[in-house]
Amino acid sequence: MARLTDPDVACWVVKSNRLPTALVPDWAPGATAALTRCVRPSYRLALMRPDQPCLLWISGRDRPGVHALGQLAGEVVETDGGPVVPVSFTLLAEPVPRAALLADPAVRDAEVLRMPAGSNPSWLSPDQYAAVLALAAGDAGPSPGAVRLSRAAART
Repeated sequence: MARLTDPDVACWVVKSNRLPTALVPDWAPGATAALTRCVRPSYRLALMRPDQPCLLWISGRDRPGVHALGQLAGEVVETDGGPVVPVSFTLLAEPVPRAALLADPAVRDAEVLRMPAGSNPSWLSPDQYAAVLALAAGDAGPSPGAVRLSRAAART
């Protein structure tokens, strides 16, 4: 893929291999937590700005998927250990499992699903982010991307 630009990114994906309660003890569904997450130095950091949407992706074998939704809470900051970004996340009542994302045509090709061992940050396109929000809300209807795909298939 070519370099990302602002219109490409609807949501940043910040990954962890630790479950939310390991990151914030006693983190309850619906509660908001402020975290600082390490990010890998790259041109992507210049695209990250406060208040942009982001989500917490838990990788690994234990309940992989989207566990929290939120936003970037500040600028990327360079520390002795490398760059970090402050985030504010609200824990979902139920995570959106990786399997549900893989089953959705609008999001199944998201970078975080294609390259799960990739570094922070990853990203979602507008269609992918809309699909994740629909799944997080428990919307059983098709995502906007799925509707477009089915319309395109009907025309062929």
